[in-house]
Amino acid sequence: MEKIKIDITILAPVKKVWDYYNDPEHIVKWNFAHESWECLSSENDLRVGGKFNNRMEAKDGSFGFDFVGIYDEVEENELIRYHMEDGRNVEIVFEKADENTTKVKISFDPETQNSVEMQREGWYAILNNFHKYVENN
Repeated sequence: MEKIKIDITILAPVKKVWDYYNDPEHIVKWNFAHESWECLSSENDLRVGGKFNNRMEAKDGSFGFDFVGIYDEVEENELIRYHMEDGRNVEIVFEKADENTTKVKISFDPETQNSVEMQREGWYAILNNFHKYVENN
């Protein structure tokens, strides 16, 4: 299947965007697609071969899962490539537009349980939460 691609422009320097995207202290504040969900905890070993684990749960306790990935490539302030436990690949590009503007571009392999549009909307909702969090903190 063709990769799903999303992007957003954030009015913040690339270093801040990178740090907020990768620091567990920040990840738990933006990493959910809907206000009925939360990211209870985050562990992140940001290096090739390192692993991240973000615990995602519905606030009502009805469902939860661990979102886990292993890093394949890390270029500080520029690029992250990782694969999920099911083998799907994700690429995140941090593109410095100017000193105070960063474009974040994400492409990922779709899964087969949900429609491509639903997956795009879900990942974009998380990216939009991230965008708002970075610009307001």
